[in-house]
Amino acid sequence: MTTDPLEKSLRNRAAAVIPGGMYGHMTRVLLSEDHPQYVTEAHGCRFTGADGREYLDLMCGWGPVVLGYAHPAVRRAADEQTRLGDCVNGAAPVMVELAELLVDTVPSADWAMFAKNGTDATTTCVTIARAATGRRKVLTAHGAYHGAVPWCTPGKSGVTVEDRAHVDHFEYNDIASLGAAVDRAGGDLAAIVVCPFRHDVRRDQELADPEFARAVRALCNRTGAAMILDDVRCGFRLSLGGSWEPLGVRPDLAAWSKAMANGYALAAVTGIAALRDAASDVYVTGSFWYSAVSMAASVATLTELRETDALVRMDRAGQRLRDGLDAQAKRHGLEVNQTGPVQMPLLTFAGDPEFTVATRWAREAVTRGVYLHPTHNWFLSAAHTESDIDEILDRTEDAFAAIARSVGGLSPN
Repeated sequence: MTTDPLEKSLRNRAAAVIPGGMYGHMTRVLLSEDHPQYVTEAHGCRFTGADGREYLDLMCGWGPVVLGYAHPAVRRAADEQTRLGDCVNGAAPVMVELAELLVDTVPSADWAMFAKNGTDATTTCVTIARAATGRRKVLTAHGAYHGAVPWCTPGKSGVTVEDRAHVDHFEYNDIASLGAAVDRAGGDLAAIVVCPFRHDVRRDQELADPEFARAVRALCNRTGAAMILDDVRCGFRLSLGGSWEPLGVRPDLAAWSKAMANGYALAAVTGIAALRDAASDVYVTGSFWYSAVSMAASVATLTELRETDALVRMDRAGQRLRDGLDAQAKRHGLEVNQTGPVQMPLLTFAGDPEFTVATRWAREAVTRGVYLHPTHNWFLSAAHTESDIDEILDRTEDAFAAIARSVGGLSPN
């Protein structure tokens, strides 16, 4: 348990004025007591907690940071737009520039709309699909996360049966299960919403079977439903043109957020020309949805991703991390499973259904200055150099040794 006086003070003060002291994905329930709750500074792939300690970061702000904290080109663009104006009575010209850049970058995009977070984007996609088709039913995979509003939130408190009345589920990567859900929806199917790979929390990740991806596309073609790719978590980290672009499968609508502005609050919906009229007809908006600073940051971020080898560096760093962790686990007689893309990895332990060992290992890592999560996928950024990965591995070596001692592994002397 943290003994830092400032961290403890902030937690105590928060408990008095914030429900539960914290909420959502940052709640303390999901992490050890040694994980810092408050951060004072961040640069590259490192941040400083309120406890004054520096941490090597494998969560990247839970995904939004793709180039590294405080990336100079992104900061310059944001600072310049701040000088010109942010939230005013009309959109800034940078909105048009960003829409043009997205259409030029994403092969499935003929137009773009902007919002503030992933839930905005996925919900807007569903609304457009229903407007275009005049239908109600929406299919999602069991356990998939598409946001935090009643139609899709994983929580049940405050959610009514009516909120979910037109949402049905299928098993990810199971074509027969998907087909059965399509049959249940019948002529009322508006959309199938799917993630680029299965990244549910508290389970090993599962890459998309190309045959499954093609089946989603074929069923939408056959039924006239909209195919929605929820690329909020994966977008611009795995492939610039969309995470299923390498599979040759393009959606009708795509939801984006997280990495598109390197930590500035922004989300987007892109779609095909046939859905432009429906997108024009729905009423979706927000007081801050047109704020220009995040859009300027996004232009800088996407330009950097397009013009440099940032995606290659992330892939290389992720593979170096995966290889190193695998070798360490073997040295200490521990059986682990590393799943998901190397840029968005997760490490679990065999025979650990309740993630007890994983949680202890994450705690051992964070006490050695490596911030990672026991049940949620991690994120690599272009700021993770080979030397950063090696430094992370130096510390996880000791974390594995501590776990091996506690569970009877083969830790060497």
